Formats: sequence, structure tokens, C-alpha cells
Amino acid sequence: MPIPLVNSIASWFLKKRFHQIELFLKYPNEVQLELLHVLLETAKNTEFGQRYDFASISNYKTFAERVPIRSYEDYESMIDRSRQGENNIFWPTSIKWFAKSSGTTSSKSKFIPVSQESLEDCHFAAGKDLLCMYLNNNEGSKLFTGKSLRLGGSKELYKENGTSFGDLSAIIIDNMPFWAEYSSTPSNEISLMSDWEIKMKAIVNETVLENVTSLAGVPSWMLVLLNQVLETTGQEHLFEIWNNLEVYFHGGVSFEPYKDQYKKILPNDSFKYYEIYNASEGFFAIQDNNDSSELLLMLDYGIFYEFIPMDTYETKDEKVIPLSEVELGKNYAVIITTNAGLWRYKIGDTIRFTSINPYRIKISGRTKHHINVFGEELIIENAEEALRKTSKETKCEIVDYTVAPIFMEGREKGAHEWVIEFKKHPNNLEEFAHILDQNLQNVNSDYEAKRYNNTTLNILKINEARPHLFYDWLKKNDKLGGQHKIPRLSNSRIYLEELLELNKVDFLSSSQKQ
Repeated sequence: MPIPLVNSIASWFLKKRFHQIELFLKYPNEVQLELLHVLLETAKNTEFGQRYDFASISNYKTFAERVPIRSYEDYESMIDRSRQGENNIFWPTSIKWFAKSSGTTSSKSKFIPVSQESLEDCHFAAGKDLLCMYLNNNEGSKLFTGKSLRLGGSKELYKENGTSFGDLSAIIIDNMPFWAEYSSTPSNEISLMSDWEIKMKAIVNETVLENVTSLAGVPSWMLVLLNQVLETTGQEHLFEIWNNLEVYFHGGVSFEPYKDQYKKILPNDSFKYYEIYNASEGFFAIQDNNDSSELLLMLDYGIFYEFIPMDTYETKDEKVIPLSEVELGKNYAVIITTNAGLWRYKIGDTIRFTSINPYRIKISGRTKHHINVFGEELIIENAEEALRKTSKETKCEIVDYTVAPIFMEGREKGAHEWVIEFKKHPNNLEEFAHILDQNLQNVNSDYEAKRYNNTTLNILKINEARPHLFYDWLKKNDKLGGQHKIPRLSNSRIYLEELLELNKVDFLSSSQKQ
């Protein structure tokens, strides 16, 4: 089918869907409760549904009292059985796909179930809605006159006992609607290559010849690809290669550390950036306005939401609340119940609400990615806001970073130790450290209290990383590719020590060679 015809059909459908979105936004809490009833009714005859007698649950209160909160470890044995081809355990329809994910902090693989319902009614529906919102906000868009350069994971699907597993992006590409495949580049064959470095070269060679109008992928890895495109073509910015490029759809990691670098290679104020919030477990939220940092929580994708205020998380006073009870500005851990059979499942993310009419959010971090060794409660959102301000003040650019505590020893006070890889170095690293420390105090009152007169914490320590340190660390740990991320904050020094050792060894090797 010709691309213009495919694009016309897709555009018509997306504009029609926009009216459905407007409708469910008027009754958000009613939509969520109705969805919960549908999920319970659908799964009442599964092994899990019979264990908790879903058939007799008629309201949220009973559901919350009867069904326990679960982590992946609580699900693992059931998921293993499902991967062996056993059906009707936690969801009535057979689970054919499992999204393999090691997360950021563990090398242990997780296999997240992906049902036909979650694939179609969540992941694919979200892709359509994202385009729908973008087109509604940009009526003169020429998005569908060209192709979207997509950058996903780097591993193909593997079959085992009648089920398949691999990166979520591989599952999506393998099941992609025909109209989306026609409008995407590179080809499926290249997209699913397992060798990341060979794949990057193949993507460059194929896409520089296309009329690329949009980009889609994780900011860190997309930046690596785009810089390789510029290096290969000898051009200074991307509009010299793709003059119809108009939007970048991004997610997976915070965009803040990369924003200035993108503006340099995309020097056009009319170019748009649209953020998404998705994971192997589902697609949760979409930026629905131009030039906005807020994400609209999508409520009709087969996902029922609950939240745990982070000040009670994993304490004896832990409190779980439905969407209708959230408050603005508070930090919450996200709990989901899905149309793939995850029941009251902790996904490990934290968010805060910026609006409750409609429900809009910002991603604030991960439940395990924070530093609270000294009561400072430092979260990723704090770190990246302070880094953004410091980089602007010192006119430098940051590629990657990680932070860990320096533990108290004897009479020595604690501190935070950073490893930062700069693209553009600050003139004075000591001055950079002082400004960053002050900006952290400005955005986090707990950190400020611990730093007051060096009461508990000394000023932070910064280690300057050699070029490509973080890339080499990911490669060494077999984590190159679109879905792998640098651990930003940790209460442990494991990652930081590995990076420092790799930094030190390579400097010595380089010196010895000279």
C-alpha cells in the first residue's frame, strides 16, 4: 500500500481517537473504577482470581484489603510457569510474549508478561494516541510525509516452550501494525540486530537516505546515534540531512541532562520534543501539549493505578491510595494492576502530580534510586534539576553521571561522591562542585539541613570521568542498547567503585602505552 494512503488512513483514525480521549478525561475516577471491575471480572476464573475470590469483589475497598501488593519476586514462580506454556494462571488468555528486562540496578533478568490485550489496548493504543495529540497540537504538521527514525532495543525475540521473550521494543516491532511499519525506519531486520555497534552503523547507512520527519527513542542512546550520523555525513546539524525533521518523541530516562546537546544538533526553535512514560509493564503517560514538561496520565489502557506516598513506603505505616485520593506535589510510588495479569504490582517508579484536573504527572525517580544514608532523601529529580542549573551557570555540558554515598568512618562525616563525564568541561572543577552543592541544597531541604555547617555531610566530591567511561562500563556489563540505563543514584557504592576502577585502569593503560 502506498505510504501517502497509509498516512491518510492513520491520520483519520488518530483525529477520531482524540474525541474519545476528551470523553474519558471528564470522568477519570469513574473510568478507573469501571476498569478495575472489568479486570476482576475477566480474570475471576484464573488461578489467581480464584485464590482471592475475584468474583465476590464489588468495590475498591475489598480489592485493596484482599489482594496483597506484590513485587517481581512475588510473581516470579507464576511467571516461570507461564513461560513454560501453562495458561490461566494470572490472566485468562494465553501469554505469548515476555518482555525481558534487567532493570537498571540488577543483572538478574525479569520477564514481564505481555498479553495480546496489553499489546493492542495499551502499547499500540498509546502510540496512536501520542501521534493523535501531536497532530491535534500541530495542525500544519508534515509528519506523515516522511518516516520516523525509531531506536529500540538490540535483541531479537527468542522462542521457548511456545512463548517468546526479548526486549519490549522487539515484541512491538515483531507485531507492529502495517501502517506503522511503512512509516518507520530502519527496517525490521536492522532494528532487531543483536550487535549494538554493528547495528548503529547499519542504521546510519539506511536512514541518511530517508526523509526522516520524526525521531523516537531513549535520549542517551539516540544522542549516540545522531552524533554518529553527523560524523558520517560531515554535517554540523541534523536539518542539513533531514530538512523536514520536526519532532523527537523520547522517554526512558530524564531528558534534562541531554537537552542542551540536542539543541546544538537541532538548532531550530520550532522543533518539538514530546516525552512519553512507558516501561515493559505498560504505557502510562504522554505529553499532551507543546513545550510542556507535564505528562497526561492515560486511564483507559487496561491499567488500574494505585499509589504509595513515599514518606510511608516500605514502613509499618505504609499507605496505599487510589487515584482519587492523590495530592499535588507529593512523591508517590506507582502500583499497577494490568490487562496482562499483574495485580497490585510495584513497578519501582516514583512520580508526583502537577495537576488533578486532568491528572498530569512528572516522573521523579525510582524507589530504589535515591540516596538516604544520612536522612537527606535525595531523589533523581533533585539531582538532575541541580545539575541542569549548575551546567547552565558554569557553561558546561554533561554526558553521564552517577552518585553514591561516602560513608561515615570514625569521626569523619559522610558526603556524596559523584562521577561525571563532561562533553564540555567547566573552567574550574572545584567551583563547579561548590555551585552544584549549593543548588542541591536549594532544591532539597533535607540535604540542606544535613549540609548546614557540615553538620552531617561534608561538601560533595566530584571525580571527572574519562571520555566514554559510561559507554565502556555498559559494554563491559553487556548492557549496550536502547533500554539499558546508567544507575544515577544509589545507597550502595558498588557501581561507583566499578566505574572508578575502570576509569583508573584505562588511564594507566593509556599512560603506559605512551
